[in-house]
Amino acid sequence: MIGIFLKSAKVTSINSYGFWIKCGDEELYLPFVEFPCFQHATVPQIRKVKYVRSNRIYWPALDIDSAPAALRNPLPPPASTLHPASHP
Repeated sequence: MIGIFLKSAKVTSINSYGFWIKCGDEELYLPFVEFPCFQHATVPQIRKVKYVRSNRIYWPALDIDSAPAALRNPLPPPASTLHPASHP
């Protein structure tokens, strides 16, 4: 018999600096300074979140779709690993 593994996403706490989201067994903090797309959202818009597929989290009221890995590591890579743009 094949087992079914269901994951869920739930916002557990919101304050003026960010919010906590529980994704399956993991809880992540999303500060608004690092996730500005949520900064002007209402509490109901942030709280309405769905775990869609095994690797996607979706906020339908905000049309925001993200992978848990992107929520864990929101910062861009260090400048030393970026390649400068070529200018003619």
